[in-house]
Amino acid sequence: MSRILTKKDLKSLAIYLRNKLKEKNPSNAQLPKYKYILLYAYNGTGKTRLSVEFKNAGKQGGQGDTLYFNAFTEDLFTWDNDLVSDSKRVLKFNPYSRFFAGIRELEMENRISPFLNRYADFDFRIDYDESAVSFSRTFTIKPADGGEETTETIDNIKVSRGEENIFIWCFFLAIVQLAVDGAEAYKWVKYIYIDDPISSLDDNNAIAVATDLTRLLRREENTLQTIISSHHTLFFNVLWNELKGNVSKKFFLGMNKASNGYYLRNTDDTPYFHHVATLVELQKAAQSGKIYTYHFNMLRGILEKTASFHGFRHFSACVKKDDDDIDGIIHSRLINLMSHGSYSLYEPQEMVEDNKEYFRKILSDFMGRYAFNAELFKDPTEVQDL
Repeated sequence: MSRILTKKDLKSLAIYLRNKLKEKNPSNAQLPKYKYILLYAYNGTGKTRLSVEFKNAGKQGGQGDTLYFNAFTEDLFTWDNDLVSDSKRVLKFNPYSRFFAGIRELEMENRISPFLNRYADFDFRIDYDESAVSFSRTFTIKPADGGEETTETIDNIKVSRGEENIFIWCFFLAIVQLAVDGAEAYKWVKYIYIDDPISSLDDNNAIAVATDLTRLLRREENTLQTIISSHHTLFFNVLWNELKGNVSKKFFLGMNKASNGYYLRNTDDTPYFHHVATLVELQKAAQSGKIYTYHFNMLRGILEKTASFHGFRHFSACVKKDDDDIDGIIHSRLINLMSHGSYSLYEPQEMVEDNKEYFRKILSDFMGRYAFNAELFKDPTEVQDL
């Protein structure tokens, strides 16, 4: 039976995670029991806030012990677009943050470039006096007459938002590498906490980012413990496959809307992938009667992934057709309508009873058509030790 741990707030949950990382290996008390904790959660659950609570819980005398990557890390960088002359655009960074401690002496360009070159085709230069990064891109020019190719470099360009995000991520990886290597400026780091680094990456880069990250974390000299949270299915599963074993722990992080609390579901014993986690949530909603408009978005996502897996072009292929609706038009149109409305995950509206019945029927027919392990959908047992 699935096991679940409930907590009243994110602060309590952060303390629980810290205590989990403090557990010692039964066979060697000098080593931690868990080196990695992976959290899968939907957007809006509180992943970023949890990373902040974890960081705050480690502060003593104003000094923390956690090197973290989240939305606040990205906020350490801001653009100066040179609105006056429109010629020298730079990405400024906050030199007063410990995130940048001692980077002038640590040759950051040489440390960032090997990571960045795997994902991007632009160059950069750090001005430590101005706390600014400038970017450039080199183009190859092919003459129309077939003559010799030349190159042209354009300086002070503004990179795209996706390229900016990947640069900041590579900056972070370089600092993680310094912390792993025991650089004096990062001796304070005991934990690494990473929250959703790949919000704008395609699947190929998601796999590359996950692989590069795990390669760095699994280095033999690395003694730091790491928590990684994500809503990205592929990224999460690559991480799990790379880090699974006796030194890692995997949870599904959820939010209890009735109590405004949070829970962790232990998913180590079963392959608890995104679609299964979503189906469990939909089953709970259907059984409780608390069915909200955004549940149709989640159901549509399941149908689309299933259709793609089975080689169909449209999710309607996975919707059961009734005798009085042999073309499956009614349910497919309802799913289209309900999943494209202006329904907010943060301001949920409960569905009317007729739509609840449609939702239950579509979900029930789907579960009857595609077999899943019934153990995953039993009522969870609350426990105090995961």
